Amino acid sequence: MFFVYDYGAADATPYLLKGKIMLKEKIENTKSLNELQELYTSTFGKNGTMTVRLKEMKNLDNDARAELNRENTELRELFKNKQSELENAALNEKLAGEYIDVTLDCEPENRGTIHPLTKSFKEAVDIFESLGYTFMTGPEIEDDWHNFTALNMPAYHPARDMQDTFFLKNGNAMRTQTSAVQIRAMEKHGAPIKMFSVGQCYRRELDATHSAMFGQIEGLHIDTIDKGINLSDLLATMRTFASRFFERDDVELRIRPSYFPFTEPSIEIDMKFGDKWMELLCGGMVHPNVLKNCNVDPNKYQGFAFGFGWARLAMVKYGLNDIRAFTDSDVRWLKNTGF
Repeated sequence: MFFVYDYGAADATPYLLKGKIMLKEKIENTKSLNELQELYTSTFGKNGTMTVRLKEMKNLDNDARAELNRENTELRELFKNKQSELENAALNEKLAGEYIDVTLDCEPENRGTIHPLTKSFKEAVDIFESLGYTFMTGPEIEDDWHNFTALNMPAYHPARDMQDTFFLKNGNAMRTQTSAVQIRAMEKHGAPIKMFSVGQCYRRELDATHSAMFGQIEGLHIDTIDKGINLSDLLATMRTFASRFFERDDVELRIRPSYFPFTEPSIEIDMKFGDKWMELLCGGMVHPNVLKNCNVDPNKYQGFAFGFGWARLAMVKYGLNDIRAFTDSDVRWLKNTGF
């Protein structure tokens, strides 16, 4: 203790004053928070000097009580201010030790990257919108009508076996192609129409070039017969798309006859990369039965449709060799691709 009070002594006041001055000096000269805490405990702790005096307040007259209350308040304020002073000093010392020279060269940022599928998706959307196509969407769970029947594949049609479909218990299916969006678009907007869709499709297949879930782009351009839309327009559209997407002017395409129940005639278009040909897309002139199923008169309207997987385009453009890498969620692979 720093002083002793003798409440019964006639000359107690000088001792009180002296002890108060000593305590103030002690608080002011404290150099650390631990030291201040010890001093506070010796003053206001269970057996502290001020605690003892406050317990004896009942034996004091009114003037002495008022003086003791003032002293109690003053000392607590002194402790509080000193604590703030020491805390600020400690903080400033810590900040001085953690000084960073902002003029130094920083370490390379480990920044995130855009997934190649997302990048190719945005590129394809921008190209088709610039060609006047309207972007439309549809559900990924489709009914039999939109996924098969309206696309000229009735229940008995063997073309249904060409697609390994994920069927649901209620008879619906995970859509096998985004062509279902074309059906919904014509049902809703009729003809003429110039639209495209981009979305996920699902089939029971998985290898280096096929995925059970894959992104597909579908396009449809229907207009009156007098406009003369034909396969040449389809080929010109694909040539423009390929030139912009792959950023090259020397696009070389070839056409192969094919079969799809929803187009007639049907073709596949290949693009040459180096000395190799790669399938770019499939399409053809929309089958009259498909137009009829959508309440579009095939005697007044005609047009073409096309479809391709945008993952395959991304593989070719960015030099990737396994489609499964797109969905492996391997951040190391994504970083090394340089996107």
